[in-house]
Amino acid sequence: MREDTPSRTAQWVAAARGMGMLLPDDVRIADDPYGIAFASTRIQRLFEERRPALLAALPGLKHWIAYMQVRTRLLDDAVRNFVDAGGRQLVLLGAGFDCRALRMPELADAHVFEVDHPATQTHKIDTLERIGAHSPASYVTWDFETRPMDELPEALADAGHDAQVPTLTIWEGVTMYLTEAAIDASLRAVADYSCRGSQLAMTYQAKFEGQQPSLAARAVSFVVARLGEPFRWYWDPAQLPAYLEARGFALADDVGTPEAADKLLPPDLASTISRADHSRVALAERV
Repeated sequence: MREDTPSRTAQWVAAARGMGMLLPDDVRIADDPYGIAFASTRIQRLFEERRPALLAALPGLKHWIAYMQVRTRLLDDAVRNFVDAGGRQLVLLGAGFDCRALRMPELADAHVFEVDHPATQTHKIDTLERIGAHSPASYVTWDFETRPMDELPEALADAGHDAQVPTLTIWEGVTMYLTEAAIDASLRAVADYSCRGSQLAMTYQAKFEGQQPSLAARAVSFVVARLGEPFRWYWDPAQLPAYLEARGFALADDVGTPEAADKLLPPDLASTISRADHSRVALAERV
């Protein structure tokens, strides 16, 4: 992302979560009433004018909405399960325009820490103030390009994080944009502030030997590269358990978006997510 500009991909993600409202109530599996506030002016105007047919006609939109419904639901369920088990600390690493602290009542008694770049974070705070929404999250401003990740545990502690209490870290829509060195440093920092019983829920792009990404995935990769946020990192799912274990985590679950869509969405909507889509959601536990 550009140094003084909020993340454009974070804007897309928030808009897609918000556009879940275009789906019928009986098939919608995730709600984000704040997402549209971060969308482009054009999309906001179409919503205000109640012209969903024009929105639905935009190329690739149905796939993008369905994909974000599944990704959001998988991570929301990870939050719910963590809270149900007694967890009360959540770190959103590279939070973007995530509004879980606002939209999930399950987090009412939890302490949510949002870590992100100052430009994106400032835009988020300003946008929420404009619409009269007041997030209970604690903001930790972090320039990932210039500040060493091994300083993050101390910064979180200064914001009130207790490293002796289990933490769920959500690392959503970030890993594909990082270098291998940045991923390694990030995982070691998460392990450093996470005691036993903590969890890590992250999304990633998979790399399968001999397989090409789907046309939709290649299109997304091309677009984000043009926006200055190119994909840099892919994991082979077979190698992920050992990679995480070397950094203090045991893989507990790893599911592909298409497979999750088959379980969570009606067939006609699930089919919009290509079987060749290589996006995945992994859950790991601190050991």
